[in-house]
Amino acid sequence: MDTKGIEATALSIRSLSMDAIQKAKSGHPGLPLGAAEVAAVLYGEVMKHNPADSSWVDRDRFVLSAGHGSMLLYSILHIAGYKVSMDDIKTFRQVGSKCPGHPEVRVTDGVESTSGPLGQGIAVSVGMAVAESMLAARFNTARRTIVDHYTYSLVGEGCLEEGVSSEASSLAGTLKLGKLIVFYDENKISIDGSTDITFGDDVQKRYESYGWQVLRGSMYNVGEIADLVRAAKAEKNKPSLIILKSVIGKGAPNEGTAGVHGAPLGEDGVKAAKRTLGLPEDKDFYVVPEAYSFFEMRRKELAEAQAEWQKEFDAWKEENPELAKLWASYWSAGQTAEAAAPSYKPGDKLATRAASGKSLNCMADRFQWLVGGSADLRDPNKTAVKNDDGIFSPENRKGRTIEYGIREFAMSQVMSGINLHGGLRAFGATFLVFSDYLRGSLRVAALSKIPNIYVFTHDSIYVGEDGPTHQPIETLASLRVIPNVQVLRPGDAEESQLAWEVALESKDHPVCMAFTRQDLVVYEKPADWQKNARRGAYVVLDTDGTPDITVLATGSEVGMAIEAAGLVSGKKVRVVSVFDKTLLDNDEALQAEVIGGAKRVVVAEAGSRMGWEGYARKADLFTLNDFGESGPASKVAEHLGFTAAKLAELLNK
Repeated sequence: MDTKGIEATALSIRSLSMDAIQKAKSGHPGLPLGAAEVAAVLYGEVMKHNPADSSWVDRDRFVLSAGHGSMLLYSILHIAGYKVSMDDIKTFRQVGSKCPGHPEVRVTDGVESTSGPLGQGIAVSVGMAVAESMLAARFNTARRTIVDHYTYSLVGEGCLEEGVSSEASSLAGTLKLGKLIVFYDENKISIDGSTDITFGDDVQKRYESYGWQVLRGSMYNVGEIADLVRAAKAEKNKPSLIILKSVIGKGAPNEGTAGVHGAPLGEDGVKAAKRTLGLPEDKDFYVVPEAYSFFEMRRKELAEAQAEWQKEFDAWKEENPELAKLWASYWSAGQTAEAAAPSYKPGDKLATRAASGKSLNCMADRFQWLVGGSADLRDPNKTAVKNDDGIFSPENRKGRTIEYGIREFAMSQVMSGINLHGGLRAFGATFLVFSDYLRGSLRVAALSKIPNIYVFTHDSIYVGEDGPTHQPIETLASLRVIPNVQVLRPGDAEESQLAWEVALESKDHPVCMAFTRQDLVVYEKPADWQKNARRGAYVVLDTDGTPDITVLATGSEVGMAIEAAGLVSGKKVRVVSVFDKTLLDNDEALQAEVIGGAKRVVVAEAGSRMGWEGYARKADLFTLNDFGESGPASKVAEHLGFTAAKLAELLNK
């Protein structure tokens, strides 16, 4: 190890971080000042990466879970030679900068995951480690190894206090993800003061109980950090937590206190810190020359390592032409086999969750790279994949079905990690009402343009006996308001197949599909229904001439509206299936087309009226705006006045 080069890098991280934060008059200097060594050791000694090619598929991944310390990451990426310029550093936290307040994937070269909401980064790291192990099992051969990398993450007390970190860490230990190595920056400080106020956990015992190897050392001994990583790598059957004792804001006048966590040091504070650290006080954004020269040599070594991997990959490709074709399909999201879609005819009756299960198996047959599972609801969600490679486990890394356990939040972030890693596409499933548990992750996935696929079943009051705790009322509306989230609520089995096709086609946004528990009748459709459904909505039931009333319905209420229309006399009723309300909302031409000049519009959805107000007067919003009731589904609907007969009464007014 070039100890001087590593130490020069750590000092330069501190220099750039405090100056960038001071110039922005905003930021968190505590972590980059306190934990600079771990970044310097990782990028300068430990990690397999190549600044000249940040998309190299067999690179090690690093996720800064404690994303508020973003200047730590930007500084090391700049020094290491990624496409993060000094001008980028100087425009930290400014509009349009490549160095936003918290790391954002696809904004900054070398950033693997959007982090900031604490705890989510370590959960993403678990997903990346899952993806590595899956791909290694599928593509490495007895002669050649083309997938062999580690996932690293840096967490603080805040990450470990958030529940999602517990969910994800428990899962990682159960799955024995030996190539996951997490550093814990143990400085005992949070925004409100000493963590002793709120955080008395014995972290070592906690992680040992999860099934992790736990190692301890000092943040300020670079040789020891490298040795600890070697010890972590030697343990093949457990993820490792390396606890590094540190001082928050090391070198600053207020080091070791809450005051240095999330506020600039001030001009005098910066000067004092530079004096303490041995940095020139009169030079801003100073990088120790030895740091640049160290990474100039390091980049040559890293490029050579990738070149050696490429030779191995080319030899593997030559020896395994069929496997190589499959590899290409995995990384391009191409079809790997033919599989006929399930077929239905008008009058068939089944729940859309059951239809979703059939469609999932169709997609799993077509695309071997599709993986995922449920939060302990495989049978109710109908997400069992037949004829696959089994359950993903320590004994079966080829398994395509992931048993997430009752961990919705972690499930969603693990999905994000798998999808960010590349080569695989992940889905996750739970009841629609429990999407609230993972909402924070869904928002970050949408911001990050990650195409997660969410299967949400039991989508309304028709859940029945489980009662209002399990009957989503406001949930669809709350999902639709998240930017860049596509929400599909198919009305029958055929629309459920289309929903899966649309979800698999997504490249830059999450897709949420809401499916019923109760059986729905497959209804007749016009020949071009799929084309128009993809636009957002289509006419299911039409009339001669201009309709008097157009009913905009989603999901199970499409069939209800068709039934209700048959009970109306003296009025021409058109029924529209709103497959994707957001697309309809954003297309005024489509709105005019499907409404068809009707003077009256009625909305039918078993959920909140929020978001529908622009289509119909309040009296014509056939929706639900209070919690449900416990009882058989049909009785609950009658009790709440949510039946085809009641809808017909409204239409007859």
